[in-house]
Amino acid sequence: MNATARVLVVDDEAGIRKTLRAYLEQEGHTVQTAADGGGVIPAVRAFQPDVVILDIMLPGVDGLEVLRQLRQESSVYVLMLTARSEEADRLVGLRMGADDYVVKPFSPREVVARVATLLRRDRSGRTPEDQLVRFPRLAIDPGSRQVWKDDVPVSLTAIEFDLLHALAAHRGRVLNRDQLIERAWGDDYYIDERVVDVHIRRLRVKIEDDPDKARMIVTVRSVGYRFEADEA
Repeated sequence: MNATARVLVVDDEAGIRKTLRAYLEQEGHTVQTAADGGGVIPAVRAFQPDVVILDIMLPGVDGLEVLRQLRQESSVYVLMLTARSEEADRLVGLRMGADDYVVKPFSPREVVARVATLLRRDRSGRTPEDQLVRFPRLAIDPGSRQVWKDDVPVSLTAIEFDLLHALAAHRGRVLNRDQLIERAWGDDYYIDERVVDVHIRRLRVKIEDDPDKARMIVTVRSVGYRFEADEA
């Protein structure tokens, strides 16, 4: 049985809101909609969605600004909708913390499938070994999905946490991008490997003293990444 969730759909096109709502509700999800960016943050606070489907091109406050505000207080999954086909535009949202994107025009079934994949990854991301792991400057709690650096909480998106957890669980070993995609997105998920690099860069900004000279998440050129830290 598929996981059901609370989904907030934000798009200024009434037809898209109506269609996505119908398809998502058919899968058992509870859906709310919004037509502009100005009311998204209050709606998220009140509705507490599991997934936000967010159009980039919104009237008033655009989707990227909404995403920036959202990431200051929430790690909710964000699936971006965009009519832009250029890779650079898609990567902007990923750099700002989006978990996935779909380019318009799209099939509503594709959006529903992406939501289902995010929800499956959330459940599979919780391992039986839900105990706190401490490193000299970093602590990771898989059970609560919380991270601390020097005893200060670090706010990570769901993707960032899953990448860090996967690397830390295999500390000292190199994980290639395909392995990281499988652990963070799921084994039935197909994305450009460069998306991994975008999220690793964001993760380094949050946990490294100098993201350009990373000491914990080390790049192994032409292969992948390795987590370098001994347990405390």
